This record gives sequence, structure tokens and C-alpha cells, in this order.
Amino acid sequence: MYDADELLREHEYAAPHVVAGHRMHGGMLADGTYQPPRALVREPALDAWTEALRARGGELLDADASLLGGVRLPTVEQSRVLLRNGLGETFWNSLTITGKIEAKGRLLAEMTFPDLQPYVVDDIGEMAIGHLGTGLLYAHGIDEGGLPDQGIGGHDVMWFVARDLAFGAGAYPDVEPPESIARPEAGRRFVPEVEPVVEGMLSLLANLLIIEFRAEIGFAATQAILRTPDLFVDRRAEAELAAELVGRIRADEEIHVRSLRLYLGELASVRFRTVDGGEMPGDEVIGRFWHGLVHWATVEQPALAAAQQRELIAARIARHPDPDRVLSEFDRAA
Repeated sequence: MYDADELLREHEYAAPHVVAGHRMHGGMLADGTYQPPRALVREPALDAWTEALRARGGELLDADASLLGGVRLPTVEQSRVLLRNGLGETFWNSLTITGKIEAKGRLLAEMTFPDLQPYVVDDIGEMAIGHLGTGLLYAHGIDEGGLPDQGIGGHDVMWFVARDLAFGAGAYPDVEPPESIARPEAGRRFVPEVEPVVEGMLSLLANLLIIEFRAEIGFAATQAILRTPDLFVDRRAEAELAAELVGRIRADEEIHVRSLRLYLGELASVRFRTVDGGEMPGDEVIGRFWHGLVHWATVEQPALAAAQQRELIAARIARHPDPDRVLSEFDRAA
């Protein structure tokens, strides 16, 4: 068993993590490399829980960001076309919106999570899923939204700093995230055999993992754009630093992906109590929910989001002095 203080323990940093005057979480080691926050005990604990899961014959959920391959708009090359033609608002907005969505992740640090043990036949006290409400999800939340009362930014601030490094502060108007595209069957029970609280936690963890995978694809694209030599030519060094900052966010998110795959792998390895007094294998519970979510996230949602983006971008291009040429370049870059 680990307590919350242990799971939140930090490394001893040689220097705080400060970029462009902003203090952010994590820190710099003696060799100058970035060290993600709250990892001194959390990462070894994840190692130990993973080894224990495998010793019981289980495995991490078999999933990675390749699940979300498919239509995305704009592509990296399309973003470059827009930026080369002085249309930076789309990329600026994406950085701003990403930062604001990350900030919402701080809710994980403010929520109270149920103890799953009453709903599980097996003893989960020595598993990661037995620690979700005692440090693990809290750590995830403050990774995303920081500790504003202490003046320490999380991923939200890191994204805003990266944006301002590349563009300069206030280059475009502020923007709010669009309303999320909800699944048509939102609110439907997929596993009515178990208590609603179980399916609620499963939904939370599975959706968090999908969000992390979608983010990973976006983060890689963002770094590629920031590192394009003929873009941000007057702020080339700042854009390179912005790409490095995104790389630090990606290092943090690797812990999130790894932990979520572990939680879902552990849940698949146990037996759940059913509402009629019976038992149900965890792999059936997880599989029934996960496959429907993946279909939505890989087939249906990306096409809807791309159509939404196409309409916004076309309107921006229409305001360009040479809209037909830019739109032609944009479409060819697809």
C-alpha cells in the first residue's frame, strides 16, 4: 500500500522548471534534463503494480495512439500552408484550446472517487485501482491544471507559454473550446449487470485514455509544426523552445497513458459483483464498454470534427487577399 503523500513525492531538482518567467511543475535535474512531477514514488509504484498484474496472468490494456489513426484536419502540412500564408489563427486557436482543455483536467484533483472494493470480488488493496482515490487521480489532475494557489502551472500554463513563445502574447484573440461532440448513445448503460458506480468509473478511465491518445497525436503534430524551419522565422529560437516545452508535456503524459492502461488492465483481471448477487469477469465488463468507445473515437467522431474544422478554416481562408490560391494549396496539402 502507498499513501497519498508517497504517490505525490517529488524528485530533488537541481533547478525549478521556469520558462519565460513562468514557474511550472516538474524540475530540471543536474544534467539539465526535465523531470516530470510527482514521479519519485509514482513511477516505481506503477512498475510494481504492472509486474504484479503480469504475475497474476494479466496485462496492461492493449491500446496505443495508433487506435486513433484516421482523418484529421488540418494535417501538419495543411497547418504549414496556413501559417506560410499569414493565417496563423487556426494554429494559435489549437494551442489555446488545448491549454484550456488541459485546465479542465484539474477536476480530477477536486473530485471524490468511490472505493471500488465493495464492487469487486478480488482484493484490490495492493493494486493501482485500490489507490485511485488516494493520490493517483489527484496527481493526474494537478499534472493537467497545476497548483495555481502556489503559483505553479501545469499543462494548461505550459501550453499557453508555448503558444506565446511561438507567436508572441496576444497575437490573436482569445478563444474558448468548442462544444464537445457527444456520442449519440451518451448516458446509455453498456454493462447494466454491474452497479452504476462501476460503469461510471470505467467510463471515466476509458474516456481519459482516449483523450490522452488523441492528445498524443496532436502533440506530435504541434512539435512538427513548431520545428518547421521556414515558419516563425522572426521567433525561430522561441519556437524551438516551445517545441521542447511540448516535449516535456509529452513526457508527463506518458505516465498518464501508462497508468490508465494499467488501471484498465487491472479492472479486466478481476471479478465484479453483479446487481443480482452473481459475478462477472472484468475482461467482459471492459471489452463491452471499450470497443464501442473506440469505434466512436476512431470512425465517427473524427469525421464530424474534421467537417466542423473544414467549415471554420474555409471561412478564414475566404478573408485572405488570394483565397482561391490558398484554398487550392490547402486542399493539395491534404
